[in-house]
Amino acid sequence: MAVERVLLAAPRGFCAGVEMAIKALAWMVRVFEPPVYCYHEIVHNQIVVDRFRRLGVVFVDDIDEVPSGAPLMLSAHGSAPEVVAAARANGGVVVDAVCPLVTKVHHEVKVRAGKGYTVVYVGHAGHDEAVGTMAVAPDAVRLVETTEDVAALDLGDDEPVAFLAQTTLSVDEWEGVRDATHQRFPDMWMPGRSDLCFATTNRQSALKVIAERADALIVIGSANSSNTVALEKVARAECRGPVHRVNGPDEVPDSLSGTVGVTAGASAPEELVRAVVDRLAPSGGVEVVTITTEEEYFPPPRELRDLLRAAVVAASGSLLAPPASAGVLTDDRALAASDVLDDLSR
Repeated sequence: MAVERVLLAAPRGFCAGVEMAIKALAWMVRVFEPPVYCYHEIVHNQIVVDRFRRLGVVFVDDIDEVPSGAPLMLSAHGSAPEVVAAARANGGVVVDAVCPLVTKVHHEVKVRAGKGYTVVYVGHAGHDEAVGTMAVAPDAVRLVETTEDVAALDLGDDEPVAFLAQTTLSVDEWEGVRDATHQRFPDMWMPGRSDLCFATTNRQSALKVIAERADALIVIGSANSSNTVALEKVARAECRGPVHRVNGPDEVPDSLSGTVGVTAGASAPEELVRAVVDRLAPSGGVEVVTITTEEEYFPPPRELRDLLRAAVVAASGSLLAPPASAGVLTDDRALAASDVLDDLSR
């Protein structure tokens, strides 16, 4: 391999929602004896999931698989209302780690359906986020993935339509479907800002900048990660050279040379980025190309904050113990999820 320089996109890797979810599950592992259960993969990255499995986390796709009274976390992608209800009826501690941006879309679906709109929802069939969102108002939601799907909708052109989206889509694919929907339903309602996650959009924008200068691009992340797949699509559209989506450094091809751009999906830990850059071993060093600095922060889920406050009080033996003495309540923002993962692996 004769890589001269690596262009490292920034932002890249973990978004605020993934940061919150990983740290929340790490706290669950510390508070409870194993097993701790998690409904669906906490995030779509195999390394992250496998690390938690080794710590006694059991990932399930059906709440019926969770023993009565067992601690349970609901994943960052959001869960159907009936899943949340079944989880809370199971008798154990339930922490919902849904990303607040997904919660916003759930709320929009509920409100628009309640006002008589048909919700045209652009997303990927079978993806955890899409499944959970559509379940909010199943009779009112129509899933579309392409402009052809919009044309095939069995709806009158004068029906009230709301346009909503899976948060992790590519901006380019979302825009095409949005335009087709607007052309067919000129009076359609949509939010003042698109539902697309700011982190997804930022990562795609940063990738486009480095693609202009790169001889090849590497996108780090799992194949079942929607935002990673979206990044790969952007990379293939923008880069003049080869594009490789890899799970880790062992999948980086030996044939790369010249200037290589590197980015990572929102579920990919920074340790993978470091390992890929080490594998590339650029003779001319690494250049970080920053288009914006993300300062968004999502605090731990309310149920977890309540649980940790109670644990602090119980441990102190005094009702006067200050709740903020729990580290997660005072230091969580400064604590990076990648560092948490590194610590869990020791």
